[in-house]
Amino acid sequence: MPEMQDIFRQYGNDYLNAHSLPPHIHKVIRAIQNCRTAALGGHTDTCDECGFIKNSYNSCRNRHCPKCQALTKERWIMDREAELLPVPYFHVVFTLPEELNEVVIYNREKLFNLLFSASADTLRKLAMDGKYLGAATGFTAILHTWGSNLTFHPHVHIVIPGGGLTVDGKWRNSRKKFFIPVKVMAKLFRGKFMHSLKKMRHEISGLEDEGVWRTTANTLYSKDWYVYCKRPFKTCRSVLQYLGRYTHRIAISNHRILSIHDGKVSF
Repeated sequence: MPEMQDIFRQYGNDYLNAHSLPPHIHKVIRAIQNCRTAALGGHTDTCDECGFIKNSYNSCRNRHCPKCQALTKERWIMDREAELLPVPYFHVVFTLPEELNEVVIYNREKLFNLLFSASADTLRKLAMDGKYLGAATGFTAILHTWGSNLTFHPHVHIVIPGGGLTVDGKWRNSRKKFFIPVKVMAKLFRGKFMHSLKKMRHEISGLEDEGVWRTTANTLYSKDWYVYCKRPFKTCRSVLQYLGRYTHRIAISNHRILSIHDGKVSF
């Protein structure tokens, strides 16, 4: 079956020569081209029982490499397993409006951090509200920057237990079918993100001008922001398997590549 490595070996160098690309993309292409080849050296594994020897080439270990993610994912799942509680877990997604895409592209670190903090503050504040849970909770948040169609689409996936600790240290379960109403989360998320963005807008490339900021802010306040909440997972293990797919997911995995023929790639 054709692989991403085959594509980069056949066309990667020509593409790099024809386009001006940032250093980190050069690094990714070189890593995938050389993964598990003599270019990265090798190692020897010897069986302690029978003495059988196996020689193997080294992996590139780049997080974008389709070959290097399976083992990394399983190790990550094992490390996370001890952190789970024996309770149902919800899956919540906080998404930034597409009107912010261009601003985010040029201010990735600052606005990704703001996306994390605004979504986390939203969950913590609403969880402490007695109307919904009345308890402190924790969660795991994972950044994703593209959608299924591979376009830029910044959002965070959050897995959160269905409950939390009250002020007197007792566990309190959330409602079984949903954690907190999505419309309530969406409004508070929008408010927290925009409040922080306004305070730091002079540090954000593209929002320094007063007129641009007012137009952008009016547009963002006038629309509903998207927050999604999925029903609880059945088991703790299924939570980890689900998270593992997102933490170690690459844009196009090898199994999606159908053919490489006459200079064209089908996937």
